[in-house]
Amino acid sequence: MLRTGREKECATREFVEFGRAIMAVLKPTAIPLLINDRIDVALAVGADGVHIGQSDMPYVDARRLLGPDAIIGLSVESEAHALEAEGLDIDYLGLSPVFVTPTKSELKQQLGLEGVGKIRQISRHRLVAIGGLHSGNIPSVLKAGADGVAVVSAICSAVDPLQAARQLSKLHIV
Repeated sequence: MLRTGREKECATREFVEFGRAIMAVLKPTAIPLLINDRIDVALAVGADGVHIGQSDMPYVDARRLLGPDAIIGLSVESEAHALEAEGLDIDYLGLSPVFVTPTKSELKQQLGLEGVGKIRQISRHRLVAIGGLHSGNIPSVLKAGADGVAVVSAICSAVDPLQAARQLSKLHIV
């Protein structure tokens, strides 16, 4: 079954099957597949990497398991988290949430544009903004210091997801 959005509650077998189907579509392209949170699923499907959160497997263990060529991103929710990540050979930091978002309701504090700017000043890593992003606020987020964005609701909750993705692609960020 093809789904859209975040697969936080997906059974492992279903997640692996879903990941393999996506890998088959992406293999002929130059688009990497990153698996959210699940190093085991990333290994099983041969994904290009993972995105891990503060409560997921520690970065050093993920790197050891996935190897030096895997793309590994780490969510940071504060300047303190960003400073802690400075000693890591992480590929990018996911700044989350920048704005209020239904996909991250467990997080209380939003970084906002000011938070993105502050983290840009202290971090050497590529920064990917996450949370509450849409075509109307993405230019401001990039101007504040993000190198890129990740969206869920802007596409998956849209009446016409394909049109929403096309609109975002006009911003040259996806």
